[in-house]
Amino acid sequence: MSLNKVNHLLRHSIFNFLDFFYSPFKKWMPLHTFRYAACGGGNTAFDILLFTVCYNFVFKKQNFHIGHFTLSPYIASLFLSFSISFCSGFYLNRYIVFRDSGLRKSAQLYRFIAVNVVCIVLNTIFLKVFVGYFGLYPTVAKIIATIIIAITSYLLQTHIVFKLRGNVMRQER
Repeated sequence: MSLNKVNHLLRHSIFNFLDFFYSPFKKWMPLHTFRYAACGGGNTAFDILLFTVCYNFVFKKQNFHIGHFTLSPYIASLFLSFSISFCSGFYLNRYIVFRDSGLRKSAQLYRFIAVNVVCIVLNTIFLKVFVGYFGLYPTVAKIIATIIIAITSYLLQTHIVFKLRGNVMRQER
């Protein structure tokens, strides 16, 4: 099976899955907002799961040494989980949520990277503060940081990264 067919099948499956669960939310939000929330929420849950697995099982709550640098296990986990969820997040935003954007894929990717650099810097700062200064457990700190950053990310992605042509959000596939 070709990569284009796999991509089409994957997108079609995600659309069907989301549309199936959209019915109860029709009264409260447009389809585009639901798709953004569902894709973003799913990718965020995926990222937190990856972070937890990395922290507890990959880095085993131990510092990670790279040459002359030493990363705390929660910062190393943040970077590893981010490197995976970044890819899934761009795919979902590009092909599911903001597929009607008038921007070229390269422009979207560049802007997505810029927004995510801001998010990873904020994430790092929040984790350092929440874990290092307040003594929170890293997974709890990650969840709190994610909530704060999700609001910032939504605003940046909606109004800058995947800005829709004429600012019109289409409801159909």
